Amino acid sequence: MFADLKTHVWAYPALEVVHIVGIALLLGNLVLLELRVFGRGAALPVRDLARLSLSVALCGFGLAAASGLLMFATQPAELLSNRVFTLKMLLLMLAGCNAAWFHGRGSLARLDGLARAQMLASTVVWLAVVVCGRWIAYV
Repeated sequence: MFADLKTHVWAYPALEVVHIVGIALLLGNLVLLELRVFGRGAALPVRDLARLSLSVALCGFGLAAASGLLMFATQPAELLSNRVFTLKMLLLMLAGCNAAWFHGRGSLARLDGLARAQMLASTVVWLAVVVCGRWIAYV
């Protein structure tokens, strides 16, 4: 059933488009929030901006995860043997742990040096996820 997605003329490319849109929503909104954490747009209340940007980022993550799972289902054996795919999955876990730590310690209320480091680390990790995602096809 899932193998049909790979061979259908438009299904797999459509999944890739949904995946990219999800990534754009996720990463774009995280960078927006990071800019606020670093002091840009200080007139914007951080809690209100976070509520908006994190809800859109979560929707983006949902799109990327759902489309990614469907793409994975078309070739699980090949992807599981791909080291870059494995690295991407580890980076996704790291991103999730960092987000849990960020929100668990109340970093949005603190906006301290650690909060800034966590936001910067988040952006770097997500960019590495994107690089790995593109690199998978070439390994």
